[in-house]
Amino acid sequence: MALHRHVSGPAGQAKLGMRPQSEFQLPAEVAEVPRLRLGPRGLPPDAAYQVVHDELLLDGNARLNLATFVTTWMDRQADMLIAECAPKNIIDKDEYPQTAELENRCVNVIAELWNASGAEQATGCSTTGSSEACMLGGLALKWNWRRARAAAGAPTDRPNLVMGANVQVVWEKFCRYWDVEARLVPVGPATHLTAEAAVPHCDEDTIGVVAILGSTFDGSYEPVLDIANALDALAAGGGPDVPIHVDAASGGFVAPFIDPDLVWDFRIPRVASINASGHKYGLVYPGVGWVVWRDAGRLPEELVFKVDYLGGEMPTFSLNFSRPGAQVAAQYYNFLRLGFDGYRRVMSACRDNARWLAQQIGDLGPFELVSKGAGIPAFAFRIKEGVPYTVYDVSEAVRTRGWLMPAYRLPPNLEDIAVLRIVVRDDMSRDLAKVLIEDLRRTIKRLERQPEVMAESPRTGFHH
Repeated sequence: MALHRHVSGPAGQAKLGMRPQSEFQLPAEVAEVPRLRLGPRGLPPDAAYQVVHDELLLDGNARLNLATFVTTWMDRQADMLIAECAPKNIIDKDEYPQTAELENRCVNVIAELWNASGAEQATGCSTTGSSEACMLGGLALKWNWRRARAAAGAPTDRPNLVMGANVQVVWEKFCRYWDVEARLVPVGPATHLTAEAAVPHCDEDTIGVVAILGSTFDGSYEPVLDIANALDALAAGGGPDVPIHVDAASGGFVAPFIDPDLVWDFRIPRVASINASGHKYGLVYPGVGWVVWRDAGRLPEELVFKVDYLGGEMPTFSLNFSRPGAQVAAQYYNFLRLGFDGYRRVMSACRDNARWLAQQIGDLGPFELVSKGAGIPAFAFRIKEGVPYTVYDVSEAVRTRGWLMPAYRLPPNLEDIAVLRIVVRDDMSRDLAKVLIEDLRRTIKRLERQPEVMAESPRTGFHH
């Protein structure tokens, strides 16, 4: 989470003004409340609600946020379930056994989607999101590597993890927090990790290779099978036997439904574990992720805690402990509500809209496509040479219509390329996509008439 500093002195005494209508419910002398301190008295519920509600009006419209992969809309019935389950602490299996049962069912559904073999007894759990799931997957890789090295009498003090420079920042965090060398493989000309680039960075101290199914930079799938085949050849030639973790934060709920012939999951023996975000294309509001290991042996027993908590013993593997069971219930609701065909239709519609948008944007004139929505329903595009404005100008200009369109530079080795990216979710209809194209067309005309656009500077529109 973001870090915030305590404010003291005069700035710490800042006040928050109340709307006049709210004042009618309050004592005459209460027209302001402290902004950074507790007030001497509380407010009536309606007044407190109105203060917070009005503050949040300054946030962007989530439906128009083209930057986020996170789900911004669910059925009314799902909203009801979430409200009903918000007070339930999912960690307390003894008091809320049926919530635990729904988690178990979800893990089984997901393991089946990812082609886990029944003989290998895949095991998994829910998390607060893919970031925690990545941390757990990485920890299992490190512990397994360390155990094997110790058994061979080899040093265990210099683990490394191989991944493309395009990885989401959580993997750099994992390496820093858990004392693992991050071997960030430069990308280019492809925008993602390739087998040819990954293998030379592997050695006896490599705990694993991370392959991404759905890059946040341009939506592309990394070639998991090619990477696995190259690692097979490395091991067969006497090199290290390196496992793969697939970061399928976005693609884990896309590929099974609309790319069934793509081999990326537990059909590949070298894939040890996979994570995905339930709150991305799993279609649940923020707060749920999933991680599955191909068999129990891939999850070291030392990492599993059997905790006597509120009357029951349970095995747990998590970085977070108490959290609501609401999102797990909502995930199971989606599995029931949509079924395989429902998910397939949703993902197909998202990809169709992404490809349609990409084609339309490519036809506008000043833009050049970097990707076309062939992976997850997302794509990136850049400004053509000679156009007198930048991607940052476009990003700022479309904000006047409420669109939040991220602008950023590609990973190291391609950092001279600045792009815009659009993520298409299930709340993006074709009609809304047409409105976006018209707004972009008007933006182009306005920027072309502008006598002077701001020079490209350290402005950024998005942080991965």
